[in-house]
Amino acid sequence: MRIRVNCPSSVIVSLVIALGLQPIQVTADPVLPTQVGKASHYGKRFHGKKTASGETFNQQALVAAHPSWSFGTIVRVTNLRNGRSAKVRIVDRGPAKKARRRGVIIDLSTNVAKTLAFNKEGLAPVRLEVLKWGKKQKKR
Repeated sequence: MRIRVNCPSSVIVSLVIALGLQPIQVTADPVLPTQVGKASHYGKRFHGKKTASGETFNQQALVAAHPSWSFGTIVRVTNLRNGRSAKVRIVDRGPAKKARRRGVIIDLSTNVAKTLAFNKEGLAPVRLEVLKWGKKQKKR
């Protein structure tokens, strides 16, 4: 049910104060995206090779591949089975289309998979929270 109030904001603030409620402050900060899906990990086969960002992949680094988020974006990845989380930086594109059809939304380095305690299972349910956007990429 929606209620529409046609009165000045000063009247609403006065009413809030009169009722003993605390007014909330609304900020203009943008809401950063969150995704829920599955995570996989990649490592040995790609270790030392160039990523889509041009950086050399290091399976021990706290890095990840995402299909669309800007390189350099910092993301908190939380394993929904055990609550463990890690901050990663997007340096590559992935997961592969076949994996995405199975619900995989991010590929993590081996080190991150160990930190989140799913390196032996291969897949884990995760929540991704963007903490800081990377720089926009220039079109070539």
